[in-house]
Amino acid sequence: MIEYNPMRSWIFTDVAKEEYRHKLLYWHMLHVADSIAQFAPYVSKYSFYQALPVPPEGERFGTVKFHLCEHYWNVNPFVSEMQNTTYCEYMPVECLKWQGTVPDDDAIDSSQNLSGNEGRSTGGEHGTRPFVFAFLPLCWEKDIKGKQRTMMDGPNYRWHLVLKYPDNVSPEEGDQWLYEEVIPAFEKEKEVTRILSSKIKQDINGCGFSRAVEMWFDGPEEWYRVCVEKMAALKKPVWAQQEKFPFLKPHFNISSIFTPDIPYSDNLTQYRGIIPMR
Repeated sequence: MIEYNPMRSWIFTDVAKEEYRHKLLYWHMLHVADSIAQFAPYVSKYSFYQALPVPPEGERFGTVKFHLCEHYWNVNPFVSEMQNTTYCEYMPVECLKWQGTVPDDDAIDSSQNLSGNEGRSTGGEHGTRPFVFAFLPLCWEKDIKGKQRTMMDGPNYRWHLVLKYPDNVSPEEGDQWLYEEVIPAFEKEKEVTRILSSKIKQDINGCGFSRAVEMWFDGPEEWYRVCVEKMAALKKPVWAQQEKFPFLKPHFNISSIFTPDIPYSDNLTQYRGIIPMR
């Protein structure tokens, strides 16, 4: 049943290799028109944020390198009443190869077109990474640090994370580790200017990740000083999937992206089609 249900979502998009970056960008800007035509009546924000370069040792945090797509939804797009559309989304398998969610080989027919929902559920097998599509509450549930920060305090180096605890760790045990050991360690560091967190609404689309966290820094050097140098002192949990912090398996149990404050395309207000360089 279609009901008013405001929430937002993050989509983390990686790029399999630099050879594909310009191709993936071209497809995404084509995809904007496809998306707006479908969901303009029930989406109030639809923006792309450029992924900033991965800082040293950032790979072990499951960092993606293309962009963050943010939606603000007025309804749940996955209820049965929303599944019949006049057009099928144009999502060729080739673009999934570019973002690394299907194997980059000739075994898969690149001319095949998937529905949008099929495309967004691929990944995580045969050497690929999971596709991250996480629905969050409209507003952050936990405001942990930096509530008084304003736009006049300067630009922010934003670190967005989604987490999934190992299968042998209960959500309660995982959250205890996160909020009693990890978050307090970040909260005390002056380089960390903002910390926010929410549970992921897994019932919307079956997202495998359970917790979203956002932290702000002044830049990549400050991030490195905290996340690599200072967090080296954190005690490794018995369930650790890697030797160093964050102790979680990159891309599968932790995925993250670094972005600026400002989107490179606020699509609902700025999109005017593809206007190429001359």
